[in-house]
Amino acid sequence: MKTAAMAPTRSASPTPLPFPSFAEISRSFAPGWFAAVMGTGVFALTTYSLSGRWPWLAPLAVGLHWFNVLLFCLLAVPWLTRWLRFREAALATLRHPVQASFYPTFAIAMLVIAAQWLAIDGRLGLALGFWWGGTALVFLFSFAVLFHMFRGEHVGLEHVTPAKFIPAVGLVVIPVAGGPLLELQSGAARELGLLVNVLGLGAGTMMYVGLLGLTLQRKILAKPAVGLLTPTAWIHLAPLGVIPVSLLNVLDQLPFAVPHEPFLFLSLLLWGFGVWWLVMAALLTLAARRTGQLPFALSWWGFTFPLGAFVAASLRLSPLTGIAGVDAVGVACWLLLLGLWSLTLLRTLRGVVSGAIFQPHP
Repeated sequence: MKTAAMAPTRSASPTPLPFPSFAEISRSFAPGWFAAVMGTGVFALTTYSLSGRWPWLAPLAVGLHWFNVLLFCLLAVPWLTRWLRFREAALATLRHPVQASFYPTFAIAMLVIAAQWLAIDGRLGLALGFWWGGTALVFLFSFAVLFHMFRGEHVGLEHVTPAKFIPAVGLVVIPVAGGPLLELQSGAARELGLLVNVLGLGAGTMMYVGLLGLTLQRKILAKPAVGLLTPTAWIHLAPLGVIPVSLLNVLDQLPFAVPHEPFLFLSLLLWGFGVWWLVMAALLTLAARRTGQLPFALSWWGFTFPLGAFVAASLRLSPLTGIAGVDAVGVACWLLLLGLWSLTLLRTLRGVVSGAIFQPHP
C-alpha cells in the first residue's frame, strides 16, 4: 500500500495574475500592437479588391474597414498615454535593439488607413489627413530608430531579424495611397507630395536591399530566430509586396513619360522572389511549430500584413501581365490570409480578455 509520503506530489497550479490596470497597460504597451491595424487594413483592402469579381465580399470589406478604424483609435490611447505619462519607458523601447524596429508600425497603420479611406469609403479629406500625418511620422521614426542603432553598440547579429525591415517598409508604403492621392492635389502641395513619394520609395527600397543581405547572413551564420520571433520570417513578404505596388503608383504620377514595361518586369521579378520566400517562411514556421517553438504572442500579427501586401501585389500585377498563375497565387494567399487573420484575432481577443497578452514576456 502506498503511504502518503510515497504518493506523488502535485504541483500547485500557478496563481493567475490580476488583470492589469490601464496605467500598467500603458507603461508596458508594445509598439508592435499596430501590426494588428496594418494586417487588418491590408485584409480589408484586398478583400475589397476581390469584391469586384465576388460582390458578396463587399460587406465584409466595409466591416473590416470600420473595425480597423475603431481598432486604431482604441490602440492609440495607451500608445499616446505611454509617451505622455511614461516617456522614459517609451524612450527605453526606442533604444532597444529589437523592439525599436516596431515603433514605425503606428505610422504605417496611419498610411494603411489612409488607403482604406481612399479605396473603400471615399472620404478623401480623411485619406489626405491620415496620409500626410502617417508620412511625417514614418520619416521621423525611420531616422529616430536607425540613428540610435547607427550611433550605438547595443545591436548584435543575434538581434538582426526581418523586423529590421519595418522602417524600410514604412517608407515604401507611402506611395500606396500617396500616388493616387496626388490626383487630388495641385500646385505646391502636389509637388511636395510627389517628392515625398519618390523619397520614400527610393530610401525604403535601397534600405531593404541592404538589410536583406544582413538578415540572410544571420539566418545562415547565427542562431535561428524561433519562438516569439518565428513570425518575423514572413516580414520579407512586406517589401516584396509593397514595392511593386508603390513603384507602379509613382510611375503613373510622374510629370514625364516613362515606359512601364521594364518596371513591370522588375515588379514581376520581386513577386517571383516573394513566391519563393512564401514557401520558405511556411517551411520555417511549420518546423518551429513541430518542435514546440511557436507560442502565441503579439508577434503573430507579423503573419498578416506581409502576406496581405503580397496578395495586393499579386492582384495588381495579374491584369497588367496577363499571367493567370499570378492571380491564382494571389487568391490562394488571400485564403491563407483569411485563416491566419481569423486565428490571430481570436487568440488576441482571448489574451485581451484574460489580460495575459499585456503581461511582459520573460
